[in-house]
Amino acid sequence: MNLNKFHLAGIIQAPIISEKSTIAAEKNRQFVFKVQKQATKKQVKSAVEIMFNVEVDSVQVLNVKGKQKRFGRSLGQRSDWKKAYVKLKLGHDIDFSAA
Repeated sequence: MNLNKFHLAGIIQAPIISEKSTIAAEKNRQFVFKVQKQATKKQVKSAVEIMFNVEVDSVQVLNVKGKQKRFGRSLGQRSDWKKAYVKLKLGHDIDFSAA
Protein backbone atom coordinates (compact mmCIF):
# COMPACT_ATOMS: atom_id res chain seq x y z
CA MET A 1 0.00 0.00 0.00
CA ASN A 2 1.65 3.22 -1.12
CA LEU A 3 1.53 6.48 0.81
CA ASN A 4 -1.32 7.96 -1.24
CA LYS A 5 -3.63 4.98 -0.57
CA PHE A 6 -2.66 5.07 3.11
CA HIS A 7 -3.63 8.77 3.27
CA LEU A 8 -6.96 8.12 1.50
CA ALA A 9 -7.80 5.33 3.95
CA GLY A 10 -7.74 7.90 6.77
CA ILE A 11 -10.17 10.25 5.01
CA ILE A 12 -13.26 8.20 5.92
CA GLN A 13 -13.72 8.02 9.68
CA ALA A 14 -16.97 6.05 10.01
CA PRO A 15 -20.21 5.19 8.23
CA ILE A 16 -23.31 6.89 9.61
CA ILE A 17 -26.07 4.36 10.21
CA SER A 18 -29.35 6.11 10.97
CA GLU A 19 -32.93 6.00 9.79
CA LYS A 20 -32.32 8.85 7.36
CA SER A 21 -29.18 7.28 5.89
CA THR A 22 -30.89 3.89 5.53
CA ILE A 23 -33.73 5.47 3.55
CA ALA A 24 -31.20 7.30 1.33
CA ALA A 25 -29.38 4.00 0.70
CA GLU A 26 -32.56 2.16 -0.27
CA LYS A 27 -34.06 4.85 -2.51
CA ASN A 28 -31.06 6.65 -4.06
CA ARG A 29 -28.05 4.32 -3.59
CA GLN A 30 -26.52 7.01 -1.34
CA PHE A 31 -24.31 6.10 1.59
CA VAL A 32 -23.39 8.51 4.38
CA PHE A 33 -19.93 8.75 5.94
CA LYS A 34 -18.27 10.89 8.59
CA VAL A 35 -15.10 12.27 6.97
CA GLN A 36 -12.19 14.46 7.99
CA LYS A 37 -12.93 18.19 8.15
CA GLN A 38 -10.38 19.08 5.46
CA ALA A 39 -11.44 16.31 3.02
CA THR A 40 -12.46 17.26 -0.51
CA LYS A 41 -15.03 15.61 -2.77
CA LYS A 42 -12.30 14.06 -4.95
CA GLN A 43 -10.54 12.59 -1.91
CA VAL A 44 -13.80 11.12 -0.56
CA LYS A 45 -14.61 9.61 -3.97
CA SER A 46 -11.17 8.02 -4.28
CA ALA A 47 -11.26 6.70 -0.71
CA VAL A 48 -14.67 5.04 -1.12
CA GLU A 49 -13.69 3.49 -4.47
CA ILE A 50 -10.47 2.05 -3.02
CA MET A 51 -11.88 0.85 0.33
CA PHE A 52 -15.13 -0.73 -0.90
CA ASN A 53 -14.17 -1.59 -4.52
CA VAL A 54 -17.18 0.24 -6.03
CA GLU A 55 -17.69 3.00 -8.60
CA VAL A 56 -18.90 6.37 -7.27
CA ASP A 57 -21.32 8.49 -9.28
CA SER A 58 -21.33 11.68 -7.18
CA VAL A 59 -20.34 13.07 -3.79
CA GLN A 60 -22.04 15.76 -1.71
CA VAL A 61 -20.34 17.08 1.42
CA LEU A 62 -21.68 19.27 4.20
CA ASN A 63 -20.31 20.74 7.39
CA VAL A 64 -22.23 19.90 10.57
CA LYS A 65 -21.98 22.51 13.30
CA GLY A 66 -21.36 21.24 16.84
CA LYS A 67 -24.16 21.69 19.35
CA GLN A 68 -23.85 23.79 22.48
CA LYS A 69 -24.16 21.61 25.56
CA ARG A 70 -24.37 22.47 29.24
CA PHE A 71 -22.01 20.80 31.70
CA GLY A 72 -23.30 21.78 35.12
CA ARG A 73 -23.09 25.57 35.28
CA SER A 74 -20.70 26.00 32.38
CA LEU A 75 -21.45 25.87 28.66
CA GLY A 76 -19.45 23.74 26.28
CA GLN A 77 -19.59 23.04 22.58
CA ARG A 78 -19.17 19.85 20.61
CA SER A 79 -16.71 19.89 17.72
CA ASP A 80 -17.79 20.67 14.16
CA TRP A 81 -17.53 17.76 11.71
CA LYS A 82 -18.06 16.95 8.04
CA LYS A 83 -20.54 14.51 6.49
CA ALA A 84 -20.40 13.08 2.95
CA TYR A 85 -23.27 11.64 0.91
CA VAL A 86 -21.80 9.23 -1.66
CA LYS A 87 -24.00 8.09 -4.56
CA LEU A 88 -22.95 4.85 -6.26
CA LYS A 89 -23.32 3.94 -9.91
CA LEU A 90 -25.94 1.43 -10.99
CA GLY A 91 -25.08 -2.17 -10.07
CA HIS A 92 -22.77 -1.29 -7.15
CA ASP A 93 -23.61 -1.67 -3.47
CA ILE A 94 -21.93 -1.50 -0.06
CA ASP A 95 -22.98 -4.07 2.55
CA PHE A 96 -22.01 -2.89 6.04
CA SER A 97 -23.44 -5.99 7.74
CA ALA A 98 -20.92 -8.26 6.02
CA ALA A 99 -17.88 -6.15 6.97
